[in-house]
Amino acid sequence: MSQSAASVTPQAGASRVPDTFVILFFIVIAAAMLSFVVPKGAFETRVVSYEQQGVERSREVVVPGSFQYLQDEEGEPVRRGVRLFSDEEGSPGLLNFAFEGLVAGDRHSAAVGVIAFILLIGGAFGIILRTGAIQTGLISVVKAMRGRDMVLLPLITVLFSLGGAIFGMGAEAIALAMIIIPLIVVLGYDVLTAILITYVATQVGFGSSWMNPFSVGVAQGIAEVPVLSGAGFRGVLWTVFTATLILFALWHARRVKTDPGRSPVPEANAWFRDRFEEQVSDRFTVAHGLVILVLVAGIAWIVWGVTARGYYIAEIATQFFTMGLAAGVIATVSRLNGMDTNAVAVSFKEGAAALLPAALIVAMAQGVLVVLGGNDPTSPSVLNTILHAMSQAMEGQGPIASALSMLGFQAGFNFFVASGSGQAALTMPIMAPLADLVGVSRQVAVLAFQLGDGVTNLIIPTSAVLMGVLGVARVSWWTWVKFIVPFVLLLLGLSMAFMVGAVLIGFS
Repeated sequence: MSQSAASVTPQAGASRVPDTFVILFFIVIAAAMLSFVVPKGAFETRVVSYEQQGVERSREVVVPGSFQYLQDEEGEPVRRGVRLFSDEEGSPGLLNFAFEGLVAGDRHSAAVGVIAFILLIGGAFGIILRTGAIQTGLISVVKAMRGRDMVLLPLITVLFSLGGAIFGMGAEAIALAMIIIPLIVVLGYDVLTAILITYVATQVGFGSSWMNPFSVGVAQGIAEVPVLSGAGFRGVLWTVFTATLILFALWHARRVKTDPGRSPVPEANAWFRDRFEEQVSDRFTVAHGLVILVLVAGIAWIVWGVTARGYYIAEIATQFFTMGLAAGVIATVSRLNGMDTNAVAVSFKEGAAALLPAALIVAMAQGVLVVLGGNDPTSPSVLNTILHAMSQAMEGQGPIASALSMLGFQAGFNFFVASGSGQAALTMPIMAPLADLVGVSRQVAVLAFQLGDGVTNLIIPTSAVLMGVLGVARVSWWTWVKFIVPFVLLLLGLSMAFMVGAVLIGFS
């Protein structure tokens, strides 16, 4: 992890590829310009209760029809553009977006929670990778998989997709990608293949899930639909989406393995390959085995915590930190790669430093929401007005057109609120009664939410997890967009087909 932090996006120096920071800065400027045109508004909220897995839960949601513009003394909607710096009332200005993005949210959410998560897992894996245990162990895997490695890709894809479908795996993909990427690169594929079978797989599972309590469960509870109902239809959806991803991943993997020059990320591939070879030991020792045992036991601990105890960012970050600490103790006692306590500390700092650009990207992405006034439905903001206007535009359409408009609405709104449960709380109280008015079932409205949310998570720069994974993988957002757009369009086409099919069969 001694590589300069600035090199996380190795293609940034290329004149034709804008750096992710540059792209986000111009998005923030566009959001600021929007604040001069779009008036601010707010909703009223109420608390709704619903049952989830036998437990009664509650959530604050917007009240349909309660939207009101912020008005001036003459009763006209207020268009208060963002200033350059914060005003007398403490409202953030354009150039405050970076700091405000860093401290936005709480320990359980973007951005501050995700930033802390990224830095801690970076430090933990800095220690684990410094021991050389993973690299040395993966050599054995590579040798064992020769001639059969194409079986490994679908297997990993299915596992990650199930993780997204069953318990909403998301942020965990950042850490797990750090393990999978070197393996995939050494097998002769590229970094993008690894992202496809890890992060993309989690979002495919997330968007087509039949039982994810953090998306489907919350949305159905708010929409007053039996929680986790419609599993049969969604099971078919998950199968089709996951199979489509496997075919796309295998197609790309074969192209890259046949001709490595076709990979859009040669610098990232070379970095992981070189780094991997630097840390490989001549022989696999008992100490190496103990470090890997710590890693396997830690991942099992995380899966148990997420599924059985509802662990989230704060708890998972602590689990990874514990894994790194345990690996450091083993390495110090056994002198793996000549490590001592100082080497453990240095490895932690270098690991965290390597992911600092990824953490800052998350903050800048969150800054877009800050400039738009935040996502609190009760505080006047441009974002609330956008939500109101998009929902109003769908009235008066036929059932199929309305269903497709709902899909487009959720996909577009996900740019502003990438959190699944957060988006459900903001949009489902409006979409559910709107579904009644336009002649589609509320189950169809829920389907539009989960598809629009899951598919666009693959591309939006405001997704903290996507930007974190790209930072770990040393891939710029623009390079990723050019690569993944055809697949996103394919999934959107399939999503539209399933939405139309749901309306035609009366999915409820």
